[in-house]
Amino acid sequence: MKPRNMKRLRRYSLVLLITAMIYAVVQFASGILPFGIWTRPWKITAIEIATALVAAFITDNLLYRYERSMRKRAVLPVTRWEIAKDFFKVYLLLFVTVNALLTPMAAFTDDGLQIKDIVMINTIPMLFNLLYFAVIRGNHYLQSYVQQQVQLEKLRNDQLQTELKFLKAQYHPHFLFNALNTIYFQMDEDVAGAKRTVEQFSDLLRYQLYDPQQEVPVQRELDYLQRYLALQQLRSERLKLEVYIDEALQQQQVFPLLLLPLVENAFKYVGGAHELSISASWTAPLMIFCVRNSIGSAPSLSLQSGKGIGLENLRRRLELLYPEKHLLEIEEEETFFTVTLTLSLSI
Repeated sequence: MKPRNMKRLRRYSLVLLITAMIYAVVQFASGILPFGIWTRPWKITAIEIATALVAAFITDNLLYRYERSMRKRAVLPVTRWEIAKDFFKVYLLLFVTVNALLTPMAAFTDDGLQIKDIVMINTIPMLFNLLYFAVIRGNHYLQSYVQQQVQLEKLRNDQLQTELKFLKAQYHPHFLFNALNTIYFQMDEDVAGAKRTVEQFSDLLRYQLYDPQQEVPVQRELDYLQRYLALQQLRSERLKLEVYIDEALQQQQVFPLLLLPLVENAFKYVGGAHELSISASWTAPLMIFCVRNSIGSAPSLSLQSGKGIGLENLRRRLELLYPEKHLLEIEEEETFFTVTLTLSLSI
């Protein structure tokens, strides 16, 4: 059976169930059920049931038409006042319809139309129908809310992807400037070495250009980092570099280009004794990446290293890629500047 037909079948089955409940409640309130119904003429019972079914399907059609007209509104009613107005309109619609259909029936059956009949006609069917309308309207509210949440989530994801692409595009010029500056000064002293450096630089650039914005094995990221270290060591003969990489860091998944800004920042501001140490350790599920560099006597250098484009870019990427799953700590001492990044990685 087609989904549309299944939906219609469920709808009409619900109408029949509600009609049976209304009829039973009215008959109990009138004292006819459970025993009086067998002593009255069956034609009267048949007329009542037929009239109740006609009234039920007419009322159902009117309620669905009204509910569909409400769906065309630009903004769904969300305030209590707007919801109250809708239910008041439905009550008036039901009042006219139910009285027009059921009052004549009550007048020509049993002992004629009495006050108790009018009271029951305007209470029991009205309450059941209002409840029925609340169900179908509430279902629409729920569907609309879910659709809005899905759309908001899609827009949010699109916005995050756009911002990540912008941050990555912003980072490339920063990296290019530093690398080209290294090659520029090397060409004055060692042309052959500068050519080798260009080859190393092209490998680094290829990793940035062709890797998608998705997680990669952490070993691949660390290999990239070591190639960068080899490139940067050419800039300074006085640099004392120490590197420790935990052998347990292999296939854990990490987003690319998150470690390099810390190392690049350290190379940019290393001074004093020109000491730089880099360590990457693994304590499941955490990777702890620490960069520690000596600083010169000028206090502004260490302060600037905490506010550069690279670190600000990194902070924002971490917020987008690792919400509540990262910790970036910056510690400034008298002669050293230390940045520690802790990431919770998937295996």
